[in-house]
Amino acid sequence: MYQIKTLNKISPAGTDRFDKSKYAFVEEIADADAVMVRSASMHEMEFSPSLKAIARAGAGVNNIPIDKCSEQGIVVFNTPGANANAVKELVLAGLLMSARKVVPGIEWAKTLKGQGAEVGKLVEKGKSAFAGPELMGKTLGVIGLGAIGVLVANAARHFGMKVYGYDPYLSVDTAWGLSRETKHANSLSEIYQNCDFITLHVPLTPDTKGMINSESLEACKNGVRILNFARGDLVNTEDILAALDSGKVSCYVTDFPNDELLDVDGVIAIPHLGASTPESEDNCARMAAMELIDFLENGNIKNSVNLPNVKLERSGTCRLGVIHKNIPNMLSQISQTISAAGLNIDNLTNKSKKDYAYTVVDVDGLISKELPEQLGAIDGVVRVNLYR
Repeated sequence: MYQIKTLNKISPAGTDRFDKSKYAFVEEIADADAVMVRSASMHEMEFSPSLKAIARAGAGVNNIPIDKCSEQGIVVFNTPGANANAVKELVLAGLLMSARKVVPGIEWAKTLKGQGAEVGKLVEKGKSAFAGPELMGKTLGVIGLGAIGVLVANAARHFGMKVYGYDPYLSVDTAWGLSRETKHANSLSEIYQNCDFITLHVPLTPDTKGMINSESLEACKNGVRILNFARGDLVNTEDILAALDSGKVSCYVTDFPNDELLDVDGVIAIPHLGASTPESEDNCARMAAMELIDFLENGNIKNSVNLPNVKLERSGTCRLGVIHKNIPNMLSQISQTISAAGLNIDNLTNKSKKDYAYTVVDVDGLISKELPEQLGAIDGVVRVNLYR
């Protein structure tokens, strides 16, 4: 029986995927084979040797200690693309709100309460303060062309916008889904110099942290509107506030409020609603559950942030999944140890991702309890999982 711990409320669309004859939900993380999590921080948690996998029902994994998990052979999954449509729709709302001053207009209209028959006249008199440009004919820069960025770029074309897209790591599969009318920018400078609106869709890394700062904003067109539905720390708060004050930036729309940004003219602070739809929560939970099931039962890995994707059709009588350092001579040592145990290797695959690698081996014959221990004793091996 596999033990699953949920750290947040997880949609039944995911939890119902677990076969009750094989899986049980437990109260303590110390008892778990796998964890499903949304926003709960796991950085201060201790992980028991039984924990094999963590699945984040969402794309970002900032709440999970990735390095610690890798060192302990814990596979960390996320669910890229599962919430893409939900975020895309809110980005489009952000585009409209940033241009047409919808939010300040609504707030002003509330102040007319109690004016009775005069409300209509006051609206006509005061509405000019909230006039804003149309999106048609304007230029949008999309930084990051993953699942969300591509959807935003394609949808913006239907608004009649010109679209520049920048992503030095654009995958072939993603490129197939991108409108051919999107202009490929060769540098961030090209985005900054040409775009009336800029929307961010990149992960938060040491390289991207604070990428929107005084220097990059200086390179932008005057009156640019910035949208951030990716991660708050992509934008330097002090610098964006200074740019709003000077008029360099007309509006900053963010799904990640902080105290400095609240109640500031020109800032539309949304309380992290990007993926807050029932459809998105269902999609993320469903994908996370299926990732865990395939790993726990078959050792296959898909959408891991710390280990390579590996899928091998089952053959032989037993399977071994070996997580190890990405260093020379590992594959030969693993194969020799299995052969020395009198087992024939029926099928094998090996993939690497940065400092770590993963080897899946199907063997003919029964695996003794000593073999995983022998494999685990090889210098560089982090963890050995047995699948019968």
